[in-house]
Amino acid sequence: MDPMMYAAIIFSILNSGMLIVLLYVFTRIAIRSRAAHSVGLSFFALLLLANSLLTAYSYATMTRFFGRDALPYLSTMSVLEFFGLAVLLKITL
Repeated sequence: MDPMMYAAIIFSILNSGMLIVLLYVFTRIAIRSRAAHSVGLSFFALLLLANSLLTAYSYATMTRFFGRDALPYLSTMSVLEFFGLAVLLKITL
């Protein structure tokens, strides 16, 4: 497996970890405050978590179907999502 695919898989797993933390925080706020905004953020985090888990799974199981030319784009998307989630987590906590 190409190292760039490994990077995409690792960053997708890291994204999932950060989304689990965000989902916990948003859900805890939603339960305490019953605010519609917090419920919406929890739903957003849940959908993004499902996306990240499915992405990591598909990268790991369907590596042979991705062309070498696509690997830089796949890993770049995972890295950019990681930094975006890191900023969101820093702002939230």
